[in-house]
Amino acid sequence: RIGAALAAEGAPRVWFHCASLGEFEQGRPLMEAHRRAHPGTKIVLTFFSPSGYAVRKDWPGADYIFYLPLDTRAHARAFLDAVRPELAVFVKYEFWYHFLTETRRRGVPAVVVSAVFRPEQVFFKPWGGFFRGILGQLSHIFTQNQASADLLRQHGLTRVSVAGDTRFDTVAATALAPPRPLPLVEAFVADGAPVLVVGSAWPEDLPALGPLLRRYAGQIRVLLAPHEITESHLAQIETVLPGQVLRYSQATAATAAGARLLLFDNVGLLSQLYRFGQFAYVGGAFGKGLHNTLEAAAFGLPLFFGPTYSKFQEAVDLVALGCATPVTTAAELEAAFARLLADDALRLKKQDQALDYVHQQAGATARIMAQL
Repeated sequence: RIGAALAAEGAPRVWFHCASLGEFEQGRPLMEAHRRAHPGTKIVLTFFSPSGYAVRKDWPGADYIFYLPLDTRAHARAFLDAVRPELAVFVKYEFWYHFLTETRRRGVPAVVVSAVFRPEQVFFKPWGGFFRGILGQLSHIFTQNQASADLLRQHGLTRVSVAGDTRFDTVAATALAPPRPLPLVEAFVADGAPVLVVGSAWPEDLPALGPLLRRYAGQIRVLLAPHEITESHLAQIETVLPGQVLRYSQATAATAAGARLLLFDNVGLLSQLYRFGQFAYVGGAFGKGLHNTLEAAAFGLPLFFGPTYSKFQEAVDLVALGCATPVTTAAELEAAFARLLADDALRLKKQDQALDYVHQQAGATARIMAQL
C-alpha cells in the first residue's frame, strides 16, 4: 500500500516518524516549519502506535501518513525503496535497528529531535554496546537538555547538540492563536466562577480529585477531559458529583449553565480548554507517568499533579519554579488548591512565572531547522 501510494510521485521527500500522539505534537512544529521552508518537498509521516495514527491519519500537514512496518531488514529495504527520503527525522524515541542501519547504508541522513537520555537506559549499561551502536547510525542527535548531550558524549557519541524541546513551540503557538469557538464551554463558564481544568485524568487520579471536587462543588466549575473515553470511566467520574456532571455530547447552552462539571466524552479539545481555566490538574502521575503539562503552562495556569513526574523535565522545572505542586494525597491537593483559591495575587504570580518559563524555552524548532 505504501509503495502504491508513492509510486507515481516524483517530488523530493522527507520522512518524519513519531511513535505516538505525544511525539507527533513534538514533531508538528518542525514539520510545519519544513513545509514553509521547502514547499516543493513532500512529507511522509509514519506512526507506530494506533493512538497517534488513529487521531492524525488525516492531518493535512503531511502528504502521506502510514503505520511504520515492523523493524525487519526486508521491511526496512522495501520501505526505503518506496519512500526514497532525502532526510529521515525521528521524534524523541524510536531507535529501530534495521531502519537506521538501512538509512546509513544508503547515505540518507537520519536525525533524532527532542531526545532525552538518562543514565539508567540500556544504551549506557556496560553491556549496552549493541544499543549504543544503533545511536551511532544517526547523523545527528538533537537533545532537549545539556545533561542528555553530556551523557551521550561521555559514551563516545559526539554528533550531538542541545536544541531544546519543540513542544514549547507548539504550546506557545496554540496559546497565541485565535481561539476556536466553543459555545457550550463559554455558556458553562459564563457566571465567572473560578474554573479548574482537569486534563488526561485516569481512574487512579480520582481518589485524590474526588474530595476536592465535592468540597468546592458550589464555588468552582470543572472542565474534565479523561485520558480514555470509555463508558466505565465516564460513569465512574459521574459518581464523583452525582447529578452535577454533564457530558459534552449531551450538553446544550441551557443545561451547561446549570452543571458544575462538564465531562468531555470526545477527543481533541483539551489544548483549547486551558484558556478557560484559572487552575489545572494534569493526570497520569498517580499511575505510570504524568501527561502533558506544557499545554496548561502555556496559558499560565498553576498546576497540580500526582507524585510520578521525575522523568518529565518540564514538570521538574515547573515544580522548582513554584508554578506546579505535586501531591500524594487528597488532603495535600485540597490544601494546595485552597491556598491559591484564597490568594489571587499568589495565583497571578504563578501565572506569570509559568508564562515566562514557556516563552523562554521556545525556539527549538528554529535551532533544529538551521542545522537541518
